[in-house]
Amino acid sequence: KLNYYKKIILLLSKLQKIKTKKIKTFNNINYTVPKYSKDKLFKESKLFLDWYVVKVIKKQKQKMIKNKLKNIIKILLKKIKNKKSVFVHRDFHVSNLMEYKKKLVILDNQDAVFGNQAYDLASLIDDVRLKTSSSLKEKIFQYYLKQKKSINKNNFKNDFDLLSVLRNIKIIGIFTRLSSRDKKYYYLKLIP
Repeated sequence: KLNYYKKIILLLSKLQKIKTKKIKTFNNINYTVPKYSKDKLFKESKLFLDWYVVKVIKKQKQKMIKNKLKNIIKILLKKIKNKKSVFVHRDFHVSNLMEYKKKLVILDNQDAVFGNQAYDLASLIDDVRLKTSSSLKEKIFQYYLKQKKSINKNNFKNDFDLLSVLRNIKIIGIFTRLSSRDKKYYYLKLIP
């Protein structure tokens, strides 16, 4: 598995080198790739509060729990350190990668943004759709760091951990919404 992940990390490194922010769509419409701001991260994290918390917490405690969690999310967002912005796929996991003509290709990139360098790596390593060992996760993480010689490893690890938590609570909210609103119950099996 590690050899596949090494190829994926090299692809991610190429992806993160994309600098173009303004493009023409297939319909010949001008489009600017948005910035992944802390406000946007907060709104995504709120999906956990809006869908999951209301499902699992008794009504009389929901407001208190939601307020506490909002404050925790805001604290986590303030602790993100890396200001450098790179191209972020935003859904970079094995289900959006495939082999085509002996090359890895990326699918489902319509939600791409410019944001924190750790986000896509967190998506890949902490992918809820594929179980991997802690040992493999650490090897993938270290391989990524070897590709990025000038990176501040402590700040990157900090951001990786924070973004992984924020991303996963967002996913719990989205999967709960898919189950509740869209009757796609199989998504609940992916919530650990």
